[in-house]
Amino acid sequence: MNEEAASPSGGAGGRGRQKDKLPPIVTASLAPATAPAGGERGPKIQFPTFNSFISTITQKQEGIGSPTRVVFANARHVRELPPIDPDVRQKQRISIEILPPEMKAPFPPEPVLPIRTKTVKEFQEDVENAKISGDWKIVHDFYSTTFDSFLEMNAAFKRDASAPFNTIDDPGVNVEFTNRVYETLLNTPQDIQKTVLKGIINSLLREWKGPRTKDDLRAYFLLVQNPQFTSTSTYVIYAHLLRQTSTLSEADHHFLVHWFKNMAKCTWWIPSATRVLALLNAANSLANPPIIPFMDFYNSTLDHIDLMEEYHIWQCYGNSHRFSFCQFPFILSLAAKKIIIQRDSEQQMITVARQSLVDKVSRRQKPDMNMLFLNIRVRRLHLVNDSLDELTKKRADLKKKLKVTFVGEAGLDMGGLTKEWFLLLIRQIFQPDYGMFVFQRDSRFHWFSSFKCGSYSEFRLVGALMGLAVYNSITLDVRFPPSCYKKLLSPPVVPCDQNATVGVASLTLDDLRQLMPELAHGLMALLNYKGNIEKDFCSTFQVFQEEFGIIKSYALKPGGDKIPVTNQNRQEYVQLYVDFLLNKSIYKQFAAFYYGFHSVCASNALMLLLPEEVEILVCGSPELDIYALQKITQYEGYSKIDPTIRYFWDVVFGFGLELQKQLLHFTTGSDRVPVGGLADLSFKITKIDVPTDWLPVAHTCFNQLCLPPYKNKKELKQKLTIAISNAEGFGLE
Repeated sequence: MNEEAASPSGGAGGRGRQKDKLPPIVTASLAPATAPAGGERGPKIQFPTFNSFISTITQKQEGIGSPTRVVFANARHVRELPPIDPDVRQKQRISIEILPPEMKAPFPPEPVLPIRTKTVKEFQEDVENAKISGDWKIVHDFYSTTFDSFLEMNAAFKRDASAPFNTIDDPGVNVEFTNRVYETLLNTPQDIQKTVLKGIINSLLREWKGPRTKDDLRAYFLLVQNPQFTSTSTYVIYAHLLRQTSTLSEADHHFLVHWFKNMAKCTWWIPSATRVLALLNAANSLANPPIIPFMDFYNSTLDHIDLMEEYHIWQCYGNSHRFSFCQFPFILSLAAKKIIIQRDSEQQMITVARQSLVDKVSRRQKPDMNMLFLNIRVRRLHLVNDSLDELTKKRADLKKKLKVTFVGEAGLDMGGLTKEWFLLLIRQIFQPDYGMFVFQRDSRFHWFSSFKCGSYSEFRLVGALMGLAVYNSITLDVRFPPSCYKKLLSPPVVPCDQNATVGVASLTLDDLRQLMPELAHGLMALLNYKGNIEKDFCSTFQVFQEEFGIIKSYALKPGGDKIPVTNQNRQEYVQLYVDFLLNKSIYKQFAAFYYGFHSVCASNALMLLLPEEVEILVCGSPELDIYALQKITQYEGYSKIDPTIRYFWDVVFGFGLELQKQLLHFTTGSDRVPVGGLADLSFKITKIDVPTDWLPVAHTCFNQLCLPPYKNKKELKQKLTIAISNAEGFGLE
């Protein structure tokens, strides 16, 4: 810059007069007005809205400048600098000139889109010549240059380098040329393929500042189609591509979505993205505890695809080249998996019913509609025995729709009797006096009694009940630890060999801690003990259990009663102890339970489930949204604007989470939410004309709360709190 041209006349004494101004300077980052619009690179400006974003681009393409500023022939926008005192300017010039050479960073020139004019025919000729001669240099140079940067990719694949960007429906890419280049890439020598990947890496790792341009978006769009990303060796690169794509602005995603919808040629990129997610899911599973909840990997959009088609593809082709989302079940929501399990079971039920119908007709017998249902007839006073007999006799019908009849009672089962049967039966079986399950007070979980008995059929009944609950969408109020569901999926499909081991999982001290925290704490103390274990504890590889008042000893391994526990073998001792308590000591009980569950839910679809998901299918989700409950509530005798109802919801919203769960337990028999959410729960509040000093009443089999017309909020809160806090069992009337 010529210093004198901008200096005020009269030197320092000229400061009181109007100062001369520097001439307008073209912003270094602005493209010339004559440059092709295809580059679409402008000043790095944050656009507040999508409309202004498009408007700004349009203005730049048309060369519109500010009317209050001077516009030069070679610039779109200019700006005026304020006057600078010559002394200050001199200091600035000197300070820059005294910097060492390595610190003088030149201003980078604005990138200019290269011009590439290779046609499909020319590219094919180059490839054919390379195959004939064996000299791939020309092809190598093409791939090396094309994938060296985002600008080069745009230069090679844009249909018209000078055409402006003006539509979301067309990315402006030469589709035929792009497909041909990618199809050829996989058949080129390895050094060319490695060169392409190296160029992509350099492009992705390049530092970017400011918003992305449409050339950048076009480059992402092109890279996603690269067939090299179907190989596991490229998943790290592909993950970086996905990460950068995911962090683009909402406006940029808007363009990509519309471009992707026309990608009929590249059906592989969704499978590749899913496989990359599978790596992240596997890493998350290895972490203890997991870094993020497994439900964060769910893609609820897949709930709306043809799930059974995906399931049938998986059944027919397994994990072969034919892609199915069922190959990667971590991405399917539990609601989607439940649909697959139920429809698969329904298909099995239809097959059984059809065969029954054929048998009836072949024997010239009149078909009966009851043949389509699993009809259970029980007496209340003999509930467990009758249920066991019915399920044993009708083992072939377990996959049919369940209908329950209580002998001597009128009424059709429209769902209420079925739920009542479940609740009463589970309540009786889990009574401590019944002796099948032991309640662990520290963890508040039930566990299988290790007492030996002549028959384990009742454990099979409980397993069948859990299977029937899943199939009939009934939420059970049972409390098993997570290890129970790990064992229930070991293996997820019943083996054909009847002598095969079932229900035995690889469990650790962490699993025992969830069930028996005090015992697990003691074993952990043993592992961390600093002294001499053999001398101080005098323990051997055996355990002692009380059975009907008699203390019995069990060796954890052959000759265990003679093997002392030492500092060297204590890890083995703890692992064998855990395995004995959670696997070996209850093997026959759990095996019967396992077979009972799978007698109803036997399906390859169980292979899609995590143990945590099986628990939610059986017991429901612990996540309670009381506002969602309000939305689905129906009223009888009340309306939602009645004072009593307004008092009710004000009180419930003011409850803590535990009281809210007690309310749900009081009215439905479980404090958990069904898999489909509260939308699948039929909840009703009914008015009863009784004195207001009465407590509310619940009919759990109908999810119904009977509420007297209390006069004020204080009275309602007092009565409701007493009712839900003191209800026993399932809150049955």
